[in-house]
Amino acid sequence: MSATAPSDLDHVDERLLRTSRLSKLLARPELGSVVGAAAVFVFFSIVADSFLRASSLGTVFYAASTIGIMAVPVALLMIGGEFDLSAGVMVTTSALVSSMFSYQMTANVWVGVGVSLLVTLAIGAFNGVMLTRTRLPSFIITLGTFLMLTGLNLGFTKLISGTVSTKSIADMEGFPSARKLFASQLTIGGVDLKVTILWWIGLVAVATWILLRTRFGNWIFAVGGGADAARAVGVPVARTRIGLYMGVAFCAWISGQHLLFSFDVVQSGEGVGNELIYIIAAVIGGCLITGGYGSAIGSAVGAFIFGMTSKGIVYAEWNPDWFKFFLGAMLLLATLLNAWIRRRVEATK
Repeated sequence: MSATAPSDLDHVDERLLRTSRLSKLLARPELGSVVGAAAVFVFFSIVADSFLRASSLGTVFYAASTIGIMAVPVALLMIGGEFDLSAGVMVTTSALVSSMFSYQMTANVWVGVGVSLLVTLAIGAFNGVMLTRTRLPSFIITLGTFLMLTGLNLGFTKLISGTVSTKSIADMEGFPSARKLFASQLTIGGVDLKVTILWWIGLVAVATWILLRTRFGNWIFAVGGGADAARAVGVPVARTRIGLYMGVAFCAWISGQHLLFSFDVVQSGEGVGNELIYIIAAVIGGCLITGGYGSAIGSAVGAFIFGMTSKGIVYAEWNPDWFKFFLGAMLLLATLLNAWIRRRVEATK
């Protein structure tokens, strides 16, 4: 009796095997956050009568966008296996540099905006270079940057302005056009929407394209999955990390300009603590603390949950002290759900 010939399926590349739509859906990092967002939306729709008004939803999207602009690069950085604790105060630094340079030099506001971009990118590059050269944990590197920027923001503002806030630049040349780009308001279907929502959507789209369609996106996942293994197969680990930190800096510049051109003046103590909110939004959106897993879309959903919760509590006329309780609960639930989903996906492979 002759031996049975091996089945053709034994020689089929596993990458060519068909995967069910359900398996693909379960493998998405943002699945848990989407479920959570739907639950939060339904909850506040029931307990807050004004939550579903068009004007209220516009406010929710604005609150989400101010966090989401920064949550996008922070998510990419976390996918790459690193953190940035200086992201919150870097936003304030960006705004302060624009304001003080323009005011002190009596220059066109756009000159200050350009100088701020260079300074902010330099801070991001500093974080990346220090990380790659010293090989210290990113927690330590960026904690040091956080403390230095906090002191510089306060010290320089007091030294130059004599107070803890900058002088108004609303009457300076170039202010109206800069405000239109960074802090204007659009009316769509009778609903007032801030331009930051467009910035947020654009950044999510670009980041998603980078992660899923470019070589740099592959490098990000590889570095987050294991830097040594990535380096062994030719991934430029140092360049990737520096690029990720500069991405955080670029978005901090955008957020800083919005802060400045929304209120004309900047308080030097702002931004402290926001870095944790950015990280929370990314984690709720499916990013793992260990790196190598996550998505930009997930960070957007996480930021949207933040916006719904922060404003939903107000519309429900509850004590705002409950906000951090809800945020912490969502963080724990999202982390547990993401871990469960990933275990199920790995078990089916």
